[in-house]
Amino acid sequence: MKKLFKILGILLIIVFLFAAGGYIYLQAAFPKVSAAPDIKIEPTPERLERGKYLANSYAFCIDCHSSRDINKFSMPIVPGTEGKGGDDYGEGAGFVPASNITGDKETGLGNWTDGEIFRAITSGVNKEGKFLAPMMPYALFNKMDKEDLYSIIAYIRTLTPIKNKIPEKDLKFPVNLIFRTIPADVTEYGKRPDGLDKIKQGEYLGYGCKFCHSPSEKGDILPGKEFAGGMEFPMPDGTIIRSSNISPDKETGIGNMTKEMFMAKFKACINEANLDPKARGYNTPMAWNFIAKTSTDDDLSAIYDYLMSQKPVNNKVEKITLKGLK
Repeated sequence: MKKLFKILGILLIIVFLFAAGGYIYLQAAFPKVSAAPDIKIEPTPERLERGKYLANSYAFCIDCHSSRDINKFSMPIVPGTEGKGGDDYGEGAGFVPASNITGDKETGLGNWTDGEIFRAITSGVNKEGKFLAPMMPYALFNKMDKEDLYSIIAYIRTLTPIKNKIPEKDLKFPVNLIFRTIPADVTEYGKRPDGLDKIKQGEYLGYGCKFCHSPSEKGDILPGKEFAGGMEFPMPDGTIIRSSNISPDKETGIGNMTKEMFMAKFKACINEANLDPKARGYNTPMAWNFIAKTSTDDDLSAIYDYLMSQKPVNNKVEKITLKGLK
């Protein structure tokens, strides 16, 4: 019996050493990302206009990195907070606050180079090379056209500097190790469609829709579940809101929704007088008002065409779990 205990003890020590060695290796070896590129982006009028449009619509930069008014339906941006960051996007993974992306030199991007910002939004590491959590969807941004990325960076540089110190993220085990291994160099960027192929145009702009409306695991969208909905968003009052199934499934998705109905659903939220969450009985992080105010009809129409071209996924989503109810 003593011999058995001795053997078990040795095995436990070996397992511990392997685990400790693996932990040390992951800490030391990752993230594996090259140095930031040496680029200087010229803020041309064309870039500023395009960057403003994307950052305030389908890239969701301003939506995620600003304060939102929880007392209005779809929580519109609080004027004067554009880019200040601070909202927690960690959900079950821990504490992941949005960064301050204004030009403040102490708490924002004022001391970052254009190349460091570019690397952050495409490869997933900050100025010091530390990994970003994939709640910042760099794996989707790196599928954008480089020129559009340059335009977004040029526009972000124009945001009014706001001094707002953001605390460090605090991730749970083992996601703190898993997220460390995800950042990577980009080998190929996307290409902005010419606008003639509406489905391609919608696909290019609809990465944000795919990110929020697809179930994922360890930062990767589950194959075959694209646009099936179900991602959970905890609300400030304790209510859980889940993203809708926006695949063209006619039973559980948007397969019975016409393009006119789809666009009208967004446009109805432009008038802030109608944005009363109490009248609906719940609030939502879905940026109805944000998208409706900024998106062109042509792009919104292309998004619909793209969604309707996808595979229908039958997935009934329980939209709301009210506070205190399981």
